[in-house]
Amino acid sequence: MPRDDVDRAFERVPRAPFLPAADRHLADEDHPVPIGHEQTNSQPSTVAAMVRLLDVRPGQRVLDVGSGSGWTTALLGELVGPGGRVLGVERVPELVVAAREALARLDLPWVQVRTAEAGVLGAPGEAPFDRVLVSAMAEDLPTELVDQLADGGTMVIPVAGEMVRVVRGADGVCSTTHGRYQFVPLLPP
Repeated sequence: MPRDDVDRAFERVPRAPFLPAADRHLADEDHPVPIGHEQTNSQPSTVAAMVRLLDVRPGQRVLDVGSGSGWTTALLGELVGPGGRVLGVERVPELVVAAREALARLDLPWVQVRTAEAGVLGAPGEAPFDRVLVSAMAEDLPTELVDQLADGGTMVIPVAGEMVRVVRGADGVCSTTHGRYQFVPLLPP
């Protein structure tokens, strides 16, 4: 199978620096790894599937909701390149600190991780985004995140056990499902 941009991003952004030091030996394993605070660094095959569904392009503005360790945020940064911007939001301040430390080792100044604003899902003040990735399970499709999509924008989010791809077009919102997955729950910030 030919290598694509997602494969190349995985090669350039190793998982290990985004894992707790005691678990870095698990970086090449295809399973989630706990990162503390009842959160996980997602399974690499799941991350790859989500990022491929998201179809990130150079120069885009991307929102990463539930950025956790920052690994997926960094992968998205590789895909958008220096002409784009990636904003990761995470509700656990300790994970934000760890993600920033890991990101500082990479040359991705267009990638930022910050603590989610209390009571706010996503970053509506900085919308619209071309792409939104959500790495936590929602019970229902959150309209507040759909509203943060630009026209023609795409969001990938696990909802009630299924991976959902949402595209905002001129005629409204279209969503499709892409398999069953398990994630930590999407909690309010």
